[in-house]
Amino acid sequence: MKEIILIKNGELTLKGLNRCNFEDILIKNIRKSIRDLGECSIKKAQSTIFIEPKDEGFDFQEALERIKRVFGIAAFSRACVCEKDMADIIAKSPDYLREDLKKVKTFKVEAKRSDKRFPLTSPEICREIGGVLLSHFPHLSVDVHNPDLVVNVEIRDYNAYVRGEQLGGAGGLPVGTAGNASILISGGIDSPVAAWCMAKRGLRLNAIHFASPPYTSARAEQKVKTLLSKVARYSGTINLAIVPFTEIQDQIAENCPEDYFTLIMRRMMMRISQKIAAEKGSLALITGESLGQVASQTLPALVTTDYVCEMPVLRPLIGMDKEEIIEISRKIDTFETSILPYEDCCTVFTPKHPKTRPTLQSCEEAEANLQIDALIEKAISETIYTYID
Repeated sequence: MKEIILIKNGELTLKGLNRCNFEDILIKNIRKSIRDLGECSIKKAQSTIFIEPKDEGFDFQEALERIKRVFGIAAFSRACVCEKDMADIIAKSPDYLREDLKKVKTFKVEAKRSDKRFPLTSPEICREIGGVLLSHFPHLSVDVHNPDLVVNVEIRDYNAYVRGEQLGGAGGLPVGTAGNASILISGGIDSPVAAWCMAKRGLRLNAIHFASPPYTSARAEQKVKTLLSKVARYSGTINLAIVPFTEIQDQIAENCPEDYFTLIMRRMMMRISQKIAAEKGSLALITGESLGQVASQTLPALVTTDYVCEMPVLRPLIGMDKEEIIEISRKIDTFETSILPYEDCCTVFTPKHPKTRPTLQSCEEAEANLQIDALIEKAISETIYTYID
C-alpha cells in the first residue's frame, strides 16, 4: 500500500501573484529538513504539497516530527494513495485506517472532489466509505457534529487519497520569505522565544551574543549555542557572532554612574549589533524585551537604547507577560535550558538601583567619558563567528 505525506499551506493561500515564490521557498525548507531521512520527491498542486518516498528506508515518523516544525505549514498528515476508482478506495480504506479507527468510538467521513469528472459527488463518497467502515468496525458509530476522528477522502487530478488524523503545523510564513534579521541572544528565557516568533514570520535569523569572560563562563556560552540549536530546528541554520564584551563592561564600571550601567551596556550592545547585523545582510535587530518586565525595559529606557540605532528594532514579546513567554519557551523546548544557572553579561553587572526613567540627555552625559568608537571597533574586530544548525 503506497503512502505519502500531504501538507496543507497556511497563510500562503492568501498571497497573490507571488504565491509561487512562497511555495517554492517552503518546499526548499521542507526538503532541507528531511534530506537525510531517505530519498523522496516533493511536488505541489492545489494548495497542497505532496511528499512521496522513493525508497523503503524513508523514516516516515521522523519526517512527520520535523515537518511539524517547518513554518508555513497549516496542517499535515500521512495518506494512502488510491486509484481514482471507488472500488480501489473502498478496498484500501479499512486496512489503512485500522489503527486509527481501533482507538476511537465515533467518526465521520469528509470528501473533497477536486476533479469534478469523478462520477460520485462528495456526499455520495462519504456515504459509501462510511458504510464500508461501519461494516468493518462494528464498535463505531457516526457523529457528524463532534467525532473522535474525521476520515478524509480527496479526489484529485491523478489519484485519490485517504487519510485519518491530521496534525497541526507550525503556521506562519516560510523562513526566508521576509528577509534577514539579527537576534540579540542571551542565555535567558526571552530572547530564544523572540527569535522563534520572528522566524515564524518568515525572517531568516542571524544571532549576536555578548560574552564577558571571566565574568561569564564557557558553560554560559555553550548554553546560548544549545538554545540556538533548539531554535534552529524551526528556523534553519543560524549564523552566530560572539562579541567580546569584558573590556567594555570594565570601562563602563570605571567611568559611568552605577545606576546607568545596564542602560549604557544596552546602548553599546545596540551600536555594535547594528554594525554586525548590517555586515551579515540583516535589515533589523530583534530583542526579547517585554515592556516593564525589568528596569531596562521601561518605555523611557527603551527610547534611550533605540536612539543609538539606525535600523529597526523588532520586539515580538513587547506586550506579553512572563507566563505567556514561558508557555512558548516550553512549547519550543528552550525553557529548561534557559533556567540553567549560568550568568550572562547583563545579570553580572546589574546595578542595585537601576535607573528606570532615564532621559536621552542623562544617558549621554553618563557615558561621556567612554571612548565609544574605539571600544566598538575593537569589539567587532575580535568577534568570533560560527554556525548553529
